[in-house]
Amino acid sequence: MKIRSDILRVYQALHTWGGIGAGMLLFIGFFAGALTMFKQPLDRWTSAPVLALPAMPAAQTDRLVSELLAQRPAARREFTLHLRRQENIAAPVSWSEGEGGRELDLSGKRWHATLDAAGALLTRQELPSRLAELIDMLHRTGGIPGKVGGEYLGAYLMGIAGILYFLALVSGVILLLPTLVKDFFALRPGKNRKRFWLDAHNLVGIASLPYHIVISVTVIVFAFHDQFYGGIAQVVYGTQPMFARRAADPAPHRLDELRPASALVEAVRREAPALEVTELLYLGLETPRPVVRAAVASPRHLVRGAETGFVMLHPYTGKVLDTSMLPGRGDTWSDVVAPMFALHFGSYGGDPMRWVYFLFGVSGAFLFYSGNLLWVEKRRKNQLRDGPVPRQSRATRLMAAATVGVCLGSIAGVGFSVAAGKWLFAAAGNINSAHLAVYYGVFGAALGWAFWRGAAPNTP
Repeated sequence: MKIRSDILRVYQALHTWGGIGAGMLLFIGFFAGALTMFKQPLDRWTSAPVLALPAMPAAQTDRLVSELLAQRPAARREFTLHLRRQENIAAPVSWSEGEGGRELDLSGKRWHATLDAAGALLTRQELPSRLAELIDMLHRTGGIPGKVGGEYLGAYLMGIAGILYFLALVSGVILLLPTLVKDFFALRPGKNRKRFWLDAHNLVGIASLPYHIVISVTVIVFAFHDQFYGGIAQVVYGTQPMFARRAADPAPHRLDELRPASALVEAVRREAPALEVTELLYLGLETPRPVVRAAVASPRHLVRGAETGFVMLHPYTGKVLDTSMLPGRGDTWSDVVAPMFALHFGSYGGDPMRWVYFLFGVSGAFLFYSGNLLWVEKRRKNQLRDGPVPRQSRATRLMAAATVGVCLGSIAGVGFSVAAGKWLFAAAGNINSAHLAVYYGVFGAALGWAFWRGAAPNTP
């Protein structure tokens, strides 16, 4: 296939500057995103050993809920009943007594409760490790602090990077079209290292193109979802609310009217008989709109959560309120939104798909690292005409140092933070603040070292 040279030059410039403009931020996003594929195991591994509260028979679950609500009024705002026990879950019930919200609270403590042998409520408080959440925040924001209009600044910058990323993908495919058949599987090692890196860059990019298109589009949607929703509401819905809000209950409920947890689980099983109910999240029990969000595990389906779909129930009547986030039961809007979440987070297919997404994430990080190095090398080679020992331009030196410093710093920062979880949990007053300090300390040191030392000797 032939494409005019002037058109190729335009797309080459678009591909180059789109990739350069977004490369380092997306490297951090892809590297951290690859690690979040094993978010729960990573959190369990790095957390301090959990001293579980005494086990109790499952038949006492309903009594546990009653005792908890009677003795701990703060739990009426929010608590979670864990139906699937794991080694990092200390007790059947957990809750927080803070205000909560969307922000990540590094100092937020968690309460746990069970019943002892005499049927009395037994509680304990602890500060859980948030390392996996911090890595996920790194994936979403690139580690850029600050907020704009209630949203993280880094999330908006990641959305802009997603736009540049999409343009770089499209232009890169167009650049490869003339030689795609001939060069697709070419990987030519030898003295010409630039050719080898270029072959590897092209091979990884084309082989994982569908994945990268999905990620680029979903990054843009997630970063600017409030703006998208606002625009749709204005154009399509006008003065009508975009999302219908459930009507308030006509009269307040008494806690003794609460449906047993076992009855709520049975209601969910009737809606999804082939799926496992893993937890019940109780919200706003003393408000006009109380709700229970039941999580159902479904590794074979596209789901909204990291591993689960959801069913909404009324905690006092047991009525199923919403099944739109249940696999196979959603409406048109849910059928559009759910794949966005599932395809971005890899929340389907179980562990094999997690490993596939992990490898894709690592290969995506390589794509941006190699792209920046190819730009630096091309600029260096272009300066050979200036003399036998070329002097790299300031822009080339800074870009090379920033590429090495940011990429190395993010990898080393996360690595040292994970190790710190094992070394510092007994000494640090707040292990989550220690994770944050270790990451940014190592990242800053690596970046400073790269600018001081330089990315490579100044030789032809």
